[in-house]
Amino acid sequence: MTCDELNKIFNSFNGKKVLLVGDSMIDAYMWGSINRMSPEADVPVVDIEKHEVRLGGAANCALNIKGLGAEPILCSVLGKDLNGGRFQQLMKESNLSEIGLFFSDERKTTVKTRVISEGKHQLRIDEEDTKPLRIEDEFLQNVLEIMDSCEVLILQDYNKGVLTKKIINELISEANKRGIPIIVDPKKDNFLEYKNCDIFKPNLKEIKEGMEIDFNEKIDSELENVTFKLKKELNAKGILLTLSSDGICINSDEGFVHTQAYGGPVIDVSGAGDTVISVASLLLSESVSFEYISKISCLAGGIVCQKVGVVPIDKEELISEALQII
Repeated sequence: MTCDELNKIFNSFNGKKVLLVGDSMIDAYMWGSINRMSPEADVPVVDIEKHEVRLGGAANCALNIKGLGAEPILCSVLGKDLNGGRFQQLMKESNLSEIGLFFSDERKTTVKTRVISEGKHQLRIDEEDTKPLRIEDEFLQNVLEIMDSCEVLILQDYNKGVLTKKIINELISEANKRGIPIIVDPKKDNFLEYKNCDIFKPNLKEIKEGMEIDFNEKIDSELENVTFKLKKELNAKGILLTLSSDGICINSDEGFVHTQAYGGPVIDVSGAGDTVISVASLLLSESVSFEYISKISCLAGGIVCQKVGVVPIDKEELISEALQII
């Protein structure tokens, strides 16, 4: 791939509509310093100096998509509560469309609060509701109406109840009828429900739990065998497996490729999967080869891992780095 070809691909992202369906949440941060131990228990006392709230889960994926120049349309269900209002305000501040959002008084808005000190996580506190969605039909109808104007579909499952089996099967079926490429970020509960997608993107923990299998991820032949088996099981075009510090491997009809992680220290892996799937989805929509999807997505994930907290990818930084490895 030449530099001109790469720039042309990134320019083609501009204005592309991406339908993003899945579990959204608020990522909250409490930043502080540790100077003493608690007299009440053998735990550190964190003196909080700063609070911050950001869009998380599928909404962080939407931020990544927007940062790459495309137009994300997020379809998700939040609680009709204080945090749901905060989520809506964050969407407005980020200039993200709210037409796909539903608010239910039967659910609470998921909030993940991270306490950070000395440059690392000290504690995470989760508030969430994981019951399956009860307004399936209404939500599904809205998503299908939005789908007609979109060029790629991302299903992002955090096991919080939005992606039920019915919704998964209907959306994949309808997207395939419309010729819309589908990329999936799965979790354990519905792992094998995503049949007939284009790219299926688990991480190591998810593939081992979802397939109920153990293997040595340090051996490429084992990675190739496991991803081939999963590809066949799901009738997917490609399995993109994220391997943390060992990079990404992809098994497709083009073959098996293992892309090693690109330099730089890993400071925080939070949100890296959102970045990988965002970049991969846009490359997929431009019919980029699976080899280059692996390379560029791996690079993008590595870039955000060098930053503290859940942060979206910077398009110009990604282009600059990609030009050096392509």
